[in-house]
Amino acid sequence: MRHNQAMAIRYWLGVVHREHVLRGVELGIAQLNHGSKQAVSRLREADGLIYYSPRVSGPDGEVLREFTAIGRVADDSVFQAPDGAVMTNSFGEPYRPWRRRVDYDPFAVPTSIRPLIPVLDFTSASPNWGFQLRRGLIELSRHDYELIKAQMRAVI
Repeated sequence: MRHNQAMAIRYWLGVVHREHVLRGVELGIAQLNHGSKQAVSRLREADGLIYYSPRVSGPDGEVLREFTAIGRVADDSVFQAPDGAVMTNSFGEPYRPWRRRVDYDPFAVPTSIRPLIPVLDFTSASPNWGFQLRRGLIELSRHDYELIKAQMRAVI
């Protein structure tokens, strides 16, 4: 846990298709923006992370629009995937993605964004709220994080 009280916990929304989110949950890691070091370096220990999946798979998979996982960043270590985890980008070039360890909530269930659109800070302010998601990682308000968390933990 953080020793510096001046560093406040922040909350993040990563935009990743569901297939990759599920693989990250299985491995206990976060990977953002196609393995960008800059993106995962923004996260700090104890920060909250929620994944939003616009599609089941990318880039042209079935439309989903769900929050698919939620967790807390486990430590301040940014690391590169091992040699055996080399991936290929859209140009066919190999790369090793950068990652963070995340403790995912095992009781969270995927939930649609639709009922939350009118009440979330990041969606209610503009009818074009989805445009900001193209960045792949946006900071959330605590209000939004807690609302999404509650929705993902709701008993059905």
